[in-house]
Order: sequence, then C-alpha cells, then structure tokens
Amino acid sequence: MRIVALMTVRNEELYLSRAIEHLYGQGIDTCLIDNESTDSTLKIAKDYLNRGIFRIESIPYNGFFELAKILACEEQLTKEIEADWFIHHDADEIRQACAPYKTLYEGINAVDGLGYNAINFDEFVFLPTSDDESFEGTDYVEKMRYYYFFEPAPLRHIKAWKNSAQLLDFVASGGHMANFADRKIYPVNFILRHYIALSRAQVINKYGKRKYSPEEIEQRGWHRARARFNPLQLQLPGRHRLKFLSDDSNLDKSEPWTSHALFANK
Repeated sequence: MRIVALMTVRNEELYLSRAIEHLYGQGIDTCLIDNESTDSTLKIAKDYLNRGIFRIESIPYNGFFELAKILACEEQLTKEIEADWFIHHDADEIRQACAPYKTLYEGINAVDGLGYNAINFDEFVFLPTSDDESFEGTDYVEKMRYYYFFEPAPLRHIKAWKNSAQLLDFVASGGHMANFADRKIYPVNFILRHYIALSRAQVINKYGKRKYSPEEIEQRGWHRARARFNPLQLQLPGRHRLKFLSDDSNLDKSEPWTSHALFANK
C-alpha cells in the first residue's frame, strides 16, 4: 500500500524537517507543493528528495493566502499521483494513528482492510505558555507539553481518504473534510498534534504579516479570526488553562476549546 501526504507550504523552514522526518518514519511519502517560499523552505525540501519527499510542485503566490487555489491543486494531484490513500497535511502538524497501531501506515492499512475509506482526526493544539518561552530550533514535538483539545464541531478533520473515492470535493469545506459518495469513516479518530506556535515572536511574524484572499473572507467566510489577528492583543494562555502531556498515550479530550487562543482578539 502506498500512502501519500499532500503538503502545501510557504515559509515553513521552522517546521518542515521535523514534519517530513516524522511522516517518513511513519511510512508515508510526501508530495510537497511550494507556494513561492522566500525563506529556506524549498532548499530544505530538496534535501529530502527521495528520502521522504518524492515530488515537489509549485503554485504562484499572488500577494495573499489563497486556500481554495491550494486545495484545488491538491485535488488535481490526487488524479495524477498513484497512491492508495492520501492525507491532507500541514507543516506544523504531527499525525499519529490511534491505538493499538504504532504507525500511520499500520493504522491506515488496517482501516482499509476493515472496509473504511476515510479517517477523522482529533486535534490537540500545543503552544508556548508565556512570552519568554520559545521552541524555535528545538525538537518541539518532544519539548512542548502543554496543549488544549480543539473541537468547535465534530468530524472537523476528515483529512485521510482512500484513493478509490469518487467525486472528491475538498474545496467546499475549506480543506477540513474530504467529501465523496459512499464515504465510510473509521469510528475511532486518529490523532493530530498541531504546533500552531513556537514562540510569541514566531506567531507575530507568521500571522501578523499574512494577508488573506478578500474573496475567501467576504464570499466564503473563511479566515476571519486570523485576518483580525492583532499582535498587540496577543495573550498566550497560561499553564493553568491547559492540559499537560505526561506521556503520548494520554491525550485528554475533556473540556474542548471551541476557538483558538491566539486569535481571541478583544
């Protein structure tokens, strides 16, 4: 079985190596789509060719983040790439299979054998807890231990699907759900560890400068909280508000958050 992650990136030099190494170790091949990065992202990607990344594509950057164009590109790639399953994946994510499976490959292979063709992921958001805490240049997956469970709605991350699925529509949901006829979702969610921030400075650099497609904001209703991001109002949640990860088998889904801490502008 071949499982391919579709990863679109722009200026993700702080995350890319860790993400690719994790996927490679999990038995997953990666097709990387570069949105005209201006940092060392593309150089890093080329270093991983044939050892994690098997293909690099490029899409133009027109001055703002265009999610619909990115998702349409990924949809097209699913028609070109020979794979049994696909995963929609971001650079700041680490995905894991649920117990008892040890790797994504093992888990997806088992799900396929049971007759399911889609997988949902539970999202656990890891982030710094104070302004002087920074995980840039570290193994943030190992070092960052405070998190919250993010679930504003059920079934938000149906982002792994079998390639035999017909009429795939990924754009309509803003990339949250692979929609197709006869979808059969595995009843146990897999795990998504989302490293949305590595430091206060990195958050401000990433979200304070990002511009979003006006059409996607006004017509589709996407990006609104992120588009309103105000660095002057940024408050990292204290440890007393978060869960602590003592070991990787004990992610706590109680007390779900319905909005991201970083974008709670006053």
